[in-house]
Amino acid sequence: MRALSVSTAGWNRPMLVTAWAMVPLIAVALVGLVVDERILVGAPIWLKPLKFAVSIAVYGITWAWLISLLKVGKRLAQRVSVVLASVLLLEQALIVMQVVRGRGSHFNVMTALDSTVFAVMGVSIAVLWTGTLILTILVLRTPFADRATRWALRFGAVISLAGIGMGALMTSPTASQRASMTDGTFKGVIGAHTVGQEDGGPVMAVTGWSTTGGDLRIPHFFGMHALQVLPLLVLLMTVLATRLPVLADEAVRTRLVGVAGVGYGLFFGLVLWQAERGQPITAPDSLTLTAAAAIVVAVVVGAVWAVNAKTKATVG
Repeated sequence: MRALSVSTAGWNRPMLVTAWAMVPLIAVALVGLVVDERILVGAPIWLKPLKFAVSIAVYGITWAWLISLLKVGKRLAQRVSVVLASVLLLEQALIVMQVVRGRGSHFNVMTALDSTVFAVMGVSIAVLWTGTLILTILVLRTPFADRATRWALRFGAVISLAGIGMGALMTSPTASQRASMTDGTFKGVIGAHTVGQEDGGPVMAVTGWSTTGGDLRIPHFFGMHALQVLPLLVLLMTVLATRLPVLADEAVRTRLVGVAGVGYGLFFGLVLWQAERGQPITAPDSLTLTAAAAIVVAVVVGAVWAVNAKTKATVG
């Protein structure tokens, strides 16, 4: 049984350097949260650079590792990684610059400089998605020896790509913003995280997600991090195999990964659906709860089948 590699030898350097570059920025943002009392759009002004720095670090580490595992297209992946690393570093630099200026980095078109920053952010999302698409295709073409690992990475890469794509949904002007452009009340903001109301209302303490409306950052977050969650599931099963012999069977682990991948995809769809309906994650209605319960039941039933299917075949 081959476990996931944890040594950084041979990992992709541009993505690894990008991840390490976020460490001092995380420290700066944490200090900023403590000493800087400014609030921007209802949240502490240093919260955004902190969240982006953590997210970029996780993204960088993940792809630095994945690129090292590729069997085909390594030269292409190296070139793509240079572009992605440059875009991520530029995006984070612009976010920090806007925080220092006390201005929003996303959706803000109040001045020529603000509009330029937002335009660059839009281009960076497109480049990030396209680059990740190329790397995802290369991952899908790589024949990993362990089938559970192979399917964890395939499910994770595809769902992560969909999660990154959620950023595009936030850049369209809302109905009230479109109306303000014609009636002379435009406030210099195009796009929003929140569905059903303007950004800036009550939010959750750590995440900054809206507690009064739908929030597209939720599917964005959960979608992106499928690429970490599902491979970590394989790693966990590998560790637990010493105590749970059933997990030593590659077929069982592969089936469990399949169930987890489908379940994660359904959960991603659920939180996207909830957000698009303008419903806060903290106040799900009966329809959302019913759908969530159905997903949980399906995953539990699937997990029971995944564990027992091999045993039944052997006994029979």
